[in-house]
Amino acid sequence: MELREAVAIVTGCTGGLGQRICRALAESGARVAGVYQHSKGQAEAFAREWSALGPRCIAIQADVTVPAEVQRMVEEAMAAFGRVDILVNNAAFNQTVPFADLDGLTLELWNKIVLANLTSPLMCVKAVAGIMRKQGRGRIVNIASIAGLAPLGSSIAYAVSKAGVIHLTRCLAVALGPEVAVNAVAPGTMMGTRMTSRLAPELVERTTKAAALQRPVDRDDVAQQILAFCRSDSTTGQVLVLDSGVVYH
Repeated sequence: MELREAVAIVTGCTGGLGQRICRALAESGARVAGVYQHSKGQAEAFAREWSALGPRCIAIQADVTVPAEVQRMVEEAMAAFGRVDILVNNAAFNQTVPFADLDGLTLELWNKIVLANLTSPLMCVKAVAGIMRKQGRGRIVNIASIAGLAPLGSSIAYAVSKAGVIHLTRCLAVALGPEVAVNAVAPGTMMGTRMTSRLAPELVERTTKAAALQRPVDRDDVAQQILAFCRSDSTTGQVLVLDSGVVYH
């Protein structure tokens, strides 16, 4: 799919990875609706920066764990641009709970993580699926994690939610073809993100040292792989691991 003049919705646009995704899309000529929950000033400043690259970009406030706000998010993007070609489900939540601490993983926290990381992406997909099918084209990219492929990460809930994202991606590829392609990226440890900032420092160090390349994942590498999925006319239902060599999938 040609990205120039395409319209992309990117959730979690003010996060360390979300910023890079939006900028990469804008640099490719796509119009971007960056979705944020709390950081209005930051999101609007980013939207101005992305717009300065050429395409019109906007910031939309929405809590993507709330169905009504997800619907409003899509309506605002449609009002601004008249179409939606790309959805990047980037928004997520984590909180460190050691795997062995089952009592510390409360049902409340489990539900919060699963809602943010698995149910929310499904709600966003349902909100754009009809639009993309009517247009005859669409690209959806979900942000998973290597924690979804191995028992790693901040908590059991996080790992299970990301495993769910990976299989949700495969199921949606079947459900939405042939008009819409659905893929996922599964990054390892990235510095400069909210997800990593919530991890125990020793876990970050251990994961980095365990990588064959012994370095964190570059956020721009992840963003470029997302663009590759959006451009491809032949790829769907796939998950690409970017982890500097930790999990061999």
